[in-house]
Amino acid sequence: MFTRTAALLAALIVLGTAPANAADKLTVLLDWFVNPDHGPLIVADKKGFFADEGLEVELIAPADPNDPPKLVAAQKADIAVSYQPQLHIQAAEGLPLVRFGTLVATPLNTLVVLKGGPVKSIADLEGRKVGYSVGGFEDALLGAMLTKHGLSLSDVELINVNFSLSPSIISGQVDAVIGAFRNFELNQMDIVGKPGRAFFVEEEGVPPYDELIYIAHRDRLDDPRLKKFLSAVEQATQYIVNHPGDAWAAFIDGRKELDDELNKRAWRDTLPRFALRPAALDRGRYERFAAFMKESGLITKDVKTEIYTTELQ
Repeated sequence: MFTRTAALLAALIVLGTAPANAADKLTVLLDWFVNPDHGPLIVADKKGFFADEGLEVELIAPADPNDPPKLVAAQKADIAVSYQPQLHIQAAEGLPLVRFGTLVATPLNTLVVLKGGPVKSIADLEGRKVGYSVGGFEDALLGAMLTKHGLSLSDVELINVNFSLSPSIISGQVDAVIGAFRNFELNQMDIVGKPGRAFFVEEEGVPPYDELIYIAHRDRLDDPRLKKFLSAVEQATQYIVNHPGDAWAAFIDGRKELDDELNKRAWRDTLPRFALRPAALDRGRYERFAAFMKESGLITKDVKTEIYTTELQ
């Protein structure tokens, strides 16, 4: 009896000396190198919102931006920042990925021309050159925009400019580019004295969608860390809205390479596009965009939205 009691007391003493609030580790793969699109994640880390939720979050920029969803699907990472359009394609391919939160709640993609140039409307693109960086989805966006103005992809000359979107239009290599982000390329062009004009995809025949989302493996949706993660991100987003200057200082803390005019402007332009309720889900919005993807030939079968989207309760 004495031996058993002593053992229990010893166990309690050991438990009592263990850290009371040991943080749960969480790995988050970014979609690209750190930039203002990731504001809520960086601020949640720097201002202690992750720590307040008992999380130790590691943010990792990928060597290959195509890898994060694959690694989450293989359960080699907890969360990935990804894109809603890509999720529709991945769901149709059968990957076990689920959107459980939103980072940037509006499209960032645009069709850009030189401001003051000969292209005053999308209809003026007939017979002209349009640059793109990623085939498939950008073609579908452009096709929908052209259709609204009585044109088709066959009425323009598509040129792959890789990721040299702004330089290709500034140099006159092309008359327009599709795939330019409104918070970056437009600012790049303005800074060098060649301002651009954007045609916003959601105003030109493309259903609104979430540019950046959080995805996890379907089998890990009951992981309590996911809800804590979203709570911290929501707090960070509210902080950014209420204290944009201080949030910017936190964002560039330890990342002085981001403290330049382009990123300052991108921060300003991205701020109103962060999801204020990152956990909230508009299922109808996803259904409408899935229909657009199918009509555009980017996916070939219907997949129920509840298979690849969720709202954590």
